[in-house]
Amino acid sequence: MPTALLLENLHPQARQILETAGFDVVTRTGALDENELVESLAGVQVLGIRSKTQVSAEVLATAPDLEVVGAFCIGTNQIDLHAAAARGIAVFNAPFSNTRSVVEIAIADIIALTRRLTVLDKEMHAGIWNKSATGAHEVRGRTLGIVGYGNIGTQLSVLAENLGMSVVFYDTAEKLALGNARRMDTLDELLETADVVTLHVDGRSGNAGMFGAKQFARMRPGSIFLNLSRGFVVDYAALRDAVLAGHVVGAAVDVFPVEPKRKGDPFESELRGLPNVILTPHTGGSTEEAQEAIGQFVANKVRDHLATGSTNLSVNLPNLALDQRPDAHRIAYLHRNVPGVLATINATLAEHGVNIEGQLLATRGELGYVVTDVSTPVEPAVVQALAGRPESLRLRLLS
Repeated sequence: MPTALLLENLHPQARQILETAGFDVVTRTGALDENELVESLAGVQVLGIRSKTQVSAEVLATAPDLEVVGAFCIGTNQIDLHAAAARGIAVFNAPFSNTRSVVEIAIADIIALTRRLTVLDKEMHAGIWNKSATGAHEVRGRTLGIVGYGNIGTQLSVLAENLGMSVVFYDTAEKLALGNARRMDTLDELLETADVVTLHVDGRSGNAGMFGAKQFARMRPGSIFLNLSRGFVVDYAALRDAVLAGHVVGAAVDVFPVEPKRKGDPFESELRGLPNVILTPHTGGSTEEAQEAIGQFVANKVRDHLATGSTNLSVNLPNLALDQRPDAHRIAYLHRNVPGVLATINATLAEHGVNIEGQLLATRGELGYVVTDVSTPVEPAVVQALAGRPESLRLRLLS
């Protein structure tokens, strides 16, 4: 019976799906540090995490039984994808399941900050009645600048237009503008145009520190800033200065460079206590609906990979969408992408009298993945011959 270790309080659907598929499931509510993770992965085939647990090359090197990592979130920068691929460990994430939740909190933040609801709420709780329209605006007619026009950015673009906002966006990749959104040629052009700037970039290392004092200075006086993407892309000391100077009149931040590992741990930030600043504990995608959808999506991908060898939508291995073949035996062979591998596999099978019923090959950069269905059980000599090849990374037999 394969063992799955699920960390960081994943949705119960994930456990239910894996247990129904025959897994022995162990759950932990918090993240684990490197030493704790190394100790916990002995004999574990499946690791399920969210954003806090760091799966480094060193961790992977001590987990020979690990076959798949499920990231129950959008980002995968907490996992060494290259090291996982080199060991034949598939990684799956949930790139779409919580998109709507992030978009809705962005809309909520934009309206709350534009109407200065945080300031009014704080004063009311302090017993102060301060009815005034000063500094409060409608979002209708204002310009939203979206930095990163991917799954979240595009859906936010559509909803913002429905609220009567004008939308401009900037992305380093070529993207199709939806509705009446306009593409800006440079980030500076967007910053000089938008009343509200919101970041929705991914976790690639090149985005580290992309937004600092220079970018805040470029923003229009009296503008609003949101970061619901990655904590390390923004210089928060520079944001604090911009807020205190009154250049930025409101901000919402959901992600931080260093975040507590467990619920209830203390939180420190230079942004605490600032006026009209909304701080949330990395909950942009954390709705019950999103977490259930993520739990189902990633758990199903993990289950299917171990059952059929399917790597469809894996973020680090060549992608093959595979169905279960109950009438055949399956060889799933991950290897370095060098010439002659397919010929070697077929020659080896022919030498041992094994008849091929179906075969699929996919490559991805330095990696190749061949899945071969055969009519008879695979003898140990075949496994030994293929697994012993210099280009071999991982071979699995599936019946």
